[in-house]
Amino acid sequence: MTSFLSLDCIYIFCRIGFGVATYKPRNILITGAAGFIASHVTNRLIRNYPDYKIVALDKLDYCSNLKNFNPSKSSPNFKFVEGDIGSADLVNYLLFTESIDTIMHFAAQTHVDNSFGNSFEFTKNNIYGTHVLLEACKVTGQIRRFIHVSTDEVYGETDEDAIVGNHEASQLLPSNPYSATKAGAEMLVMAYGRSYGLPVITTRGNNVYGPNQFPEKLIPKFILLAMRGMVLPIHGDGSNVRSYLYCEDVAEAFEVILHRGEVGHVYNIGTKKERRVIDVAKDICKLFLMDPEKSIEFVENRPFNDQRYFLDDQKLKNLGWSERVIWEEGLKKTIDWYTKHPNWWGDVSGALLPHPRMLMIPGGRHFDFEEPNRMSHVNVPKLPNGKSKL
Repeated sequence: MTSFLSLDCIYIFCRIGFGVATYKPRNILITGAAGFIASHVTNRLIRNYPDYKIVALDKLDYCSNLKNFNPSKSSPNFKFVEGDIGSADLVNYLLFTESIDTIMHFAAQTHVDNSFGNSFEFTKNNIYGTHVLLEACKVTGQIRRFIHVSTDEVYGETDEDAIVGNHEASQLLPSNPYSATKAGAEMLVMAYGRSYGLPVITTRGNNVYGPNQFPEKLIPKFILLAMRGMVLPIHGDGSNVRSYLYCEDVAEAFEVILHRGEVGHVYNIGTKKERRVIDVAKDICKLFLMDPEKSIEFVENRPFNDQRYFLDDQKLKNLGWSERVIWEEGLKKTIDWYTKHPNWWGDVSGALLPHPRMLMIPGGRHFDFEEPNRMSHVNVPKLPNGKSKL
């Protein structure tokens, strides 16, 4: 049977060139696949590579959504399995029965605010869950690539006056429970690579935004609050600096790393275009025709809030990847998606609090409503059709 590559796929291979042989997986297990970034990667691989079988594993935690698979759910090369990476029996079963040769490990607890409230859950998911996967890979002996998804936060805070970003060999200095567990998971991945020869690759990425993201994160939270005519709460004074990448650019980065990344290497997925949190809020206010002076509220800061993360992404660029979606375009696309899908996540009022605390109780989303009076309203101009004006 002849397989045809999509135009996106042909574009990727034109960009990265043909000088070095590319890795070709057959059966890929994607963990945490119903989450934000992983679902974009899943949909992209299914769309671009119909001859790859994609097994999507997710325990459907509060920030996962089966609707994220809408573009792929009818594809013959897609299979969804509901389950927890912490179950060794399940993981071993899937590796054997699905003949998995490649793992892309996205599954993790990722929200810093939650890690200050329930750090043990982060250790369980991010470290123990990763350990279960690695041990299964060792036992089966059939994995040809293990791509471990980490974060820029493992580097810790970047000096405000630094002009060179953290490179892949920079020291890891995590500063919160979330990033500490991600750094711990990285150490296990590295150890299994060295001790057992597991073919591992690690990625460390900047902040990602775009459609399908659960609104505990800054940009979708601000968008949904603006849509509801509520103030945008900013931790501290808003001077913290972050770098934001659009989700499709990040999905493309993982596509490139999957096929061209070198075993044993780490790749930063980043952008040098930085923005202060206060400027992100002002940009969203501008698109909603809201007065920033009346629509932004400064609230108590986190116990610790890194001032800046800054990455050197040259190594990934050497593989042929580069950022394509500029901030203004990506933000408008994201706002457009949320205005068209306001109920994608159901009741998320707890996530929109200035300091949400997910209690992580099985069976749905459970928030600690510790700040019921911080949800103030502002007036948002409306179009004749009743929609917020963008």
